[in-house]
Amino acid sequence: MKPEWSKVLLEAGAELEGERVLDYGNRERERSVALTGDVLCDLSHQGLIGAYGPETADFLQGQLTVNVPALDTGHSHLGAFCNAKGRMLADFRIFRRGETWFLRLPREQVQPTLKRLSLFLLRAKVTLEDADDALVRFGLSGPHATQRLAEALGAPVPERVDEVVHHPGVTLIRVQGIHPRFEIYGELEALTRLWEALNVRAAPVGAPQWALLDILAGVPQIHPENAEAFVPQMINLQLLGGVSFNKGCYQGQEVVARMHYLGRLKRRMYRLHLPLESPPAPGTPLYDPQVEAEQPVGRIVQAQPHPDGGVEALAVLQIACAEGGRPRLGSATGPGAEIRPLPYAFEDTAGEDTAGD
Repeated sequence: MKPEWSKVLLEAGAELEGERVLDYGNRERERSVALTGDVLCDLSHQGLIGAYGPETADFLQGQLTVNVPALDTGHSHLGAFCNAKGRMLADFRIFRRGETWFLRLPREQVQPTLKRLSLFLLRAKVTLEDADDALVRFGLSGPHATQRLAEALGAPVPERVDEVVHHPGVTLIRVQGIHPRFEIYGELEALTRLWEALNVRAAPVGAPQWALLDILAGVPQIHPENAEAFVPQMINLQLLGGVSFNKGCYQGQEVVARMHYLGRLKRRMYRLHLPLESPPAPGTPLYDPQVEAEQPVGRIVQAQPHPDGGVEALAVLQIACAEGGRPRLGSATGPGAEIRPLPYAFEDTAGEDTAGD
């Protein structure tokens, strides 16, 4: 995080833990306002990988689940980087700014992902780097977010999810949310002015509240605890526009395509409510008391406290267990989980998982 940007956040009352804003002094109030009002959230806890050079689009096309050459500067997508078995090493949001492609992903995933991607560079004319200091970034969400952002900029803003609009010093991306929601990237001076203009009528909130908005929108993030645990369809990535089935080969493509065209999902991602005070960590197992084997039937993707009590979570579960309403956290006798609706529909597919468990 740039020291100048850190100063802006501290002056707004931020409580920092490393590069992560925990809250602005009243976490419980922030949880509530994040679901009902207009809020700002620093995104410095999200890392950036930058990729540039004359062969960048072709290189990324051979590694990622999205159709990179078709992604112009006016559009962004979620996507994944998989191993040869189709299991996700990382997921991300990809966008282009000038001649640089950026992958936005959890900060702790940046170095492992850079290392794995670099193994495939060979002689490609591509530079990959940790781009943490390249762009300041924050999010805006709320019922009036579109109006607030347009007024603050005096310029058009993205109208549809995954649409990107660029203005001098600023890049705006519309993302999935329970309200209009934006990720905003840019130069320090421009984003400082924009933050200060928006902060008049939008409340700043900590990183946990942005993660809660992700959960309610059904948008997953893969943390190290779940690396190589899921194929993209298990976290509903194809339903969020994060998998192209029409592009050429990429790392893990054969497994991902076979599941799409020939197989049926045995597991997929659900939204859960758990009667807990503290959120379970990513990777925490879920069990079915009616299954004799001691093997888990799912695992937590991410979880955060809800202002009405309990914890909201995204979890990958065996479909049979989820449809039976039986998942329990940590053991077959652990806290029971309530399945809650996601804001998008599942594909009509169930049965055998050709990628295995």
